[in-house]
Amino acid sequence: MGIADRKEREKLEMKRLIMEASMRMFLEVGYEKTSIRNIAEKIEYSPATIYLYYKDKDELLYDLQTQAFEQLFEAFKEKATSRSPLKRIEQIAKTYVQFGLEQPDLYDLMFIIRSPMKKLERPDGSEAWDNGDNCFNFLLEVIQQGIDQKLLRFKDKSVAALSMWSMVHGLVSLNVRCRLKVMNMEEDGIAGAIDATIDEYLKMIKI
Repeated sequence: MGIADRKEREKLEMKRLIMEASMRMFLEVGYEKTSIRNIAEKIEYSPATIYLYYKDKDELLYDLQTQAFEQLFEAFKEKATSRSPLKRIEQIAKTYVQFGLEQPDLYDLMFIIRSPMKKLERPDGSEAWDNGDNCFNFLLEVIQQGIDQKLLRFKDKSVAALSMWSMVHGLVSLNVRCRLKVMNMEEDGIAGAIDATIDEYLKMIKI
């Protein structure tokens, strides 16, 4: 192995250490208490070392967001496997909700807190976000199959995807932010109500 190859391997290993420590801290202590300095302490390096890889916490969190979306995409591939587009849409919706409810801090990072998205901001005001592409395209593909087979009331796959995503995101966000307490239900009851809501929504959109 040449010097250049060894340096590249060392660089990738250091980045892996930073990412793993950052993810642990984010999940254990939350976004506000996760800083470049305490990540550096976690891996026993100086903050200056981390700044060689990331210009700030927003950029680091953006890479963590990328990892989170990869986890969600793998969950879709594992659990949304039906040959029926309608059933597969149901599997996607319930997998999404389960992911968000079981990993609320990751869900925060992916869809709620602003910080990681600051990495996208450009001087001309334009933004490009590709972290969620695999997950969104997975949904779009299944929706298009449903439209082609005349199983869905929607005619436009993007409108359908936005509608479905808004529905499941709303359910997860309300629960993650403890707003479903207004329903005065036990935790098991809330889980059942969320599941029933998805089922009723799916009934409304199918032909």
